[in-house]
Amino acid sequence: MNTLATALYVRTDDLLKESPHLAPERPAVGIAPQLSDAELVTLAVLQALLGFTSEARWIRFARANLRPWFPYLPLQPGYNKRLRAAAGLMLHCLRALAESTSLWTDDVWVVDSTPVECGRSRETVKRSDLAGWAQYGYCASHSRFFWGLRLHLVCTLHGLPVMFALTGAKADERETLLDMLAREPALASRRQVIIGDKNYFGRDFEATLGQAGLVLLRPARKGEPHRPGSQFLKPLRQVIESVNDTLKGQLDLERHGGHTPQGVTVRILQRLLALTAAIWHNDAIGKAVKRSLLAYDH
Repeated sequence: MNTLATALYVRTDDLLKESPHLAPERPAVGIAPQLSDAELVTLAVLQALLGFTSEARWIRFARANLRPWFPYLPLQPGYNKRLRAAAGLMLHCLRALAESTSLWTDDVWVVDSTPVECGRSRETVKRSDLAGWAQYGYCASHSRFFWGLRLHLVCTLHGLPVMFALTGAKADERETLLDMLAREPALASRRQVIIGDKNYFGRDFEATLGQAGLVLLRPARKGEPHRPGSQFLKPLRQVIESVNDTLKGQLDLERHGGHTPQGVTVRILQRLLALTAAIWHNDAIGKAVKRSLLAYDH
C-alpha cells in the first residue's frame, strides 16, 4: 500500500505539472489549498481500497493513522467538496494510468452492465435528487428489481477499465456501447474483438460494429443458429462478471452513498480509479494476477 500510494502521488503530481489545466478551477485570488490535488487523488484511492464507504469515518481514520503521509487533512465537508470538484482530474488520471500499462493494447474486450442501486424506499425515490436519472430496472443475474443506475463497462481480459458510462437503469446496452465508441473514435478505430452477452444482439447493431472494424462475439439467442467462437465464450464471459464482483465485493460499488448526480458520479469514478491504480501498480511490479487487490485492502 505504501508503494502504491507513493507511486500514484508522484504520477498524479507529474500529470498536473505537464497539464496544469487538469487541476480543478479555483478563484484567481484566494487561499492556496493545503492539501494538494495529487494528495487528494491519492487519498480518494486509498479510501476505496481500504473499504471506507463513509467519508466521515475515513477522515477520522486518516487523521489518526495517515498523518505522516498527509500533514494536512480537511474535515469531511471540505473533503467532500474537493472530491466532487476533482471529478475531471480523476477521470484523466484513470485514463493516464490505464494507457501506461502493458494491458492497454489488448485486442480483446469484454462488455457488460451492472446495477448501481441508489435507493430502496418509495419515499427516497420520490424525494431523491437522482429522480429522473435513476430508474426502476431489473437485474436478470440476481433476479431482482432495483431503483438506480447502470454502470456500463468495457474492459480488457485482465479487468483494466477501457470505457465506461453511467445511465438510467432502463438504458439500452447496445445504444450505450455505440455511444461510448462514438465518444472514443481513437479506440473505436482499433481492430478489437468484443465479447458480450445475449443482450448485445441485432443485425443493424452488429453491422455498425463491423463497419468500425469491431468483431462481436456473443452467445446465440433462442432460435438463432450456432454462432462462431461460442466455444470460447463461457470462460471469457466470466471475466466481466468477476470484474463486477471486484467492484461490488471489494470496492463497495453499491455502497457509494451518493445522493446527487455529481456525488454518485465521483464515487463511481473513485472506485474505478482505485481498480485501475491497483492494476497499473501490479503490472509495473510484474505481478501475475493484475487485478488482485489483496495487498492493498489492509
